[in-house]
Amino acid sequence: MLQEKRFAVLIDADNVSAKYIKYILEEVSNSGVATYKRIYGDWTKPNASSWKDVLLEYSVTPIQQYSYTVGKNATDSAMIIDAMDILYSGNVEGFCIVSSDSDFTKLSSRLRESGMLVLGMGERKTPKPFIASCNQFKFLDLIAETEKKSIETKTNKDIENDKVDNIRSEGSLEITSNQELEKSEAPKNMTDISTIKSAIIKIMNEADNDDQNMHMGELGSKLVKRYPDFDVRNYGDTKLSKFLKKFDFLEISTKSDGGGTSMWVSLKTNNSNTNNITVKNIKTNSQKKRKKYYRKNKKH
Repeated sequence: MLQEKRFAVLIDADNVSAKYIKYILEEVSNSGVATYKRIYGDWTKPNASSWKDVLLEYSVTPIQQYSYTVGKNATDSAMIIDAMDILYSGNVEGFCIVSSDSDFTKLSSRLRESGMLVLGMGERKTPKPFIASCNQFKFLDLIAETEKKSIETKTNKDIENDKVDNIRSEGSLEITSNQELEKSEAPKNMTDISTIKSAIIKIMNEADNDDQNMHMGELGSKLVKRYPDFDVRNYGDTKLSKFLKKFDFLEISTKSDGGGTSMWVSLKTNNSNTNNITVKNIKTNSQKKRKKYYRKNKKH
């Protein structure tokens, strides 16, 4: 059994709401185990009271940091100093930096240079430089919204909705789903769906095997490496398979793998892009034949 990665979870109480604590620790548990759980802020201020109620419940250690000067964020400095101390202790393999503040961009880059896995978390307002400096970045408000919608859907089951889901899964509504996906507006700092679509096509075309298929998990990993903020929940889905089924140019299949089955992704041979290429090749070949015919007759 592989040993889980140990993470230091460092939370900026000034820039993150207490309502996200559950999602923060759940996301960390998907990647490893939280060895350090610390939160930084001035606990003498009234706006920190919401955090006080959850610290004991989730066993998070509060670190007091007074605001010595108005307009200066002393909390950021305290987090950065602690992060470097933990780095040099050698007790962790990863860091989870929870903040919507771009001031932690350099810290994240420095931790990655030291071989640490950096998991960033914040709201949609988080600046792009901080998102890009992390190995992965999670939008906490989007995760919370997706879970809320999922619970509402399960609570209010509707026969018509079930029928639509069944039809869509069979492929008859794939084009409509893809169009809806294209029209959905992503937050300014989040990677938009058209960029993800282009990346998927490029990754699939670069597949080494002859049939250009790829394990779904491998495709997901490649997308995260290219775009740290990639998470299917950002686009309203709970599973990668459901997200990929919305693209009409992809085909999802299952293969037997040892004692179970695995899901694979491939490009459809009859998609519009392939058809356009085929038509273009036919026209090119026809033009070449005509030119050859004219040259031959001209000589005679």
